[in-house]
Amino acid sequence: MRRINPNKLHLSKWTARSPKNKEKHFLVVKLVKDDNDLVLQCVLESIFSRRQLTLDWQALKQETDWLMGWK
Repeated sequence: MRRINPNKLHLSKWTARSPKNKEKHFLVVKLVKDDNDLVLQCVLESIFSRRQLTLDWQALKQETDWLMGWK
């Protein structure tokens, strides 16, 4: 499991290991924070279709599902 600083996720690039609907490359476009300014979720936008996906930011730590950068 890789270490990720949640406060530096905004505008980072990610590659899905198992692309669905030709959506392989994603960009973090928004961070969802709580009242204490802690990151809870991130919103990823597909570069191919512009569809947005909201998920727990810690899901990006799973190397079996996500690669850092566009590969």
